[in-house]
Amino acid sequence: MKRIGVYLFIAFSWLLGRVPHFILYGLADIVYVLLYYIIGYRRKVVYKNLRNSFPEKSDKEIRLIAKKFFHHLSDIFVENIALIKMSKKRVLQMVEYEKTDIPKKLFNDKKSIIGVTGHYSNWELYLTLPEILPHLVIGVYKPLNNKFFDKQFYKMREKFNAIPVTMADSYKTVLKYNKENTLTFLGLVADQRPPKEGGHYWTTFLNQETAIFLGPEKIATKLNSAIIFIYSEKIRRGKYLVKIKQLFEDTSECKEHEITETHVRFLENLIKEKPEYWLWSHKRWKHKRDSETPLH
Repeated sequence: MKRIGVYLFIAFSWLLGRVPHFILYGLADIVYVLLYYIIGYRRKVVYKNLRNSFPEKSDKEIRLIAKKFFHHLSDIFVENIALIKMSKKRVLQMVEYEKTDIPKKLFNDKKSIIGVTGHYSNWELYLTLPEILPHLVIGVYKPLNNKFFDKQFYKMREKFNAIPVTMADSYKTVLKYNKENTLTFLGLVADQRPPKEGGHYWTTFLNQETAIFLGPEKIATKLNSAIIFIYSEKIRRGKYLVKIKQLFEDTSECKEHEITETHVRFLENLIKEKPEYWLWSHKRWKHKRDSETPLH
């Protein structure tokens, strides 16, 4: 029975990767109705997160953002299943990169890059980064519990010859290439909820006490990598404009937590501008700060 399900998923992904846009997003509209109205997928979590993040907004405004979010979530749900078997040519048609000389300049200056991003817009489309970056692209991902689905998404992420690695392997992988004098771009989704155990940086993010990964800052300062923030704007359904913002070129002189505060505030401003594109269904604030841990 499991094998039949596997074959059906592969066939479904293959089909979604080839159907016209109006069919793909017609299906996304059906997914929206199922998620929001019928299943009510994490609807309480979404509303709680939105109300806590935007206490100044009315219930009407919160409902509007929530519905826009579920529409967007449905879009990226079908897009990311389609991406697994979608041709390279069609994937590239979904993505446009804003013209910038930042990566080339950093490469010429022999600087590796830490690329920080968040669960904003459709972050999976950064699998196309090897097409525009002169650096070797390494993408950090969180393995899925289901081995079959994990393998499928792993293959998707290496479609354009990026190297997917786990968080646990990220530093030693970058260090290995650094010793070989290979310039790297390490992509980190830095807004995930860190494990409860371990030392984290606590700050106020979207009006709430929030634990932040220190990974980008620690790796950047150890290797003196440049820090950029990468994000995308959703131009329309099926079309994204990717932008790159340089935050730090030289991280050797940065003060403690300066890098972390800078990329956290950049993401926060993005979310405030267009909140419907962030992943509100994530239980981001599940863990609470204990009284002995300082809030910065």
